Amino acid sequence: MKQSIPTYDLNSITQHGILIERIEKRTMSSTDNLFDKGIHRDSHYIFTFLESGRAKMMVDFKVIEAWDSAVFFLLPGQVHQGILMEQVTGWFIAVKADLLPDAVRSVFEESLVDIQPVAVDHSWIEKLNTCAGMLQMSCTEEMLATKEGFLVVQSLMSAFTGLYALIFLGGSHTGTSSESRAVQLTRKFRILIRKEFKTLKSPSAYARILNISPGYLTEVIREVTGKSAQHWIHQEVLIEAKRLLFFTQLSVKEIAYELGYGDHAYFSRLFSKVEGCPPTEFRDKYRSRQ
Repeated sequence: MKQSIPTYDLNSITQHGILIERIEKRTMSSTDNLFDKGIHRDSHYIFTFLESGRAKMMVDFKVIEAWDSAVFFLLPGQVHQGILMEQVTGWFIAVKADLLPDAVRSVFEESLVDIQPVAVDHSWIEKLNTCAGMLQMSCTEEMLATKEGFLVVQSLMSAFTGLYALIFLGGSHTGTSSESRAVQLTRKFRILIRKEFKTLKSPSAYARILNISPGYLTEVIREVTGKSAQHWIHQEVLIEAKRLLFFTQLSVKEIAYELGYGDHAYFSRLFSKVEGCPPTEFRDKYRSRQ
């Protein structure tokens, strides 16, 4: 058991921040070293397009399965582990976050629901294959070595991930400008929490950054999500706490400090209240399943 969850980036593979691979009828399990690095995070996005076959992985304590034709993505920082690939044909693409357009990133990073694989039909399969194929042909050292060539590759990456965004939005989204003020504010709040949850623990702190009153923030978040603003702050703290409890040897006290709590007893009470059991019990319960 490690003291921390390892985080991998693309620097050891490519200096350009983009990796694309075509997968043809591949079958692998978590025991294959080439398939999985063990439990880890990545500092980049991962986009998986499953044209056929079956894939299974663990993402932040949930087992995610995709089969036949589906698309799926992982956000930077999500803890995951590959479990199974069975006769998989499709595409695997990894890309640094700063190479994606803000409009595309906002779809993925500000999602108001749990990320799940989405099935795609023949029309989408054709579009994704065409775009991924063009991206792979263009993603060469010669192209990436020049400013103009890199811009071409980045544009094709934007097109491919833009297709993903449309799929996950159901193909009917026309941009945040068409959303209500409440939904836009909720998205901003959710992404802000993911960046600041270790230092900012109260809705009023986020309200100040968003330049609104705490009462208005609480009202809007409950209207859009059905949950309180404090609930979402606690959820972000809780998922990171679970990651550290399950995947590291850090003590509860060390985890509390890592998450920004000077009083580890308070952190333990909060965890117990939200999760329904103390941190140590959670650790023992989930490790016993391995």
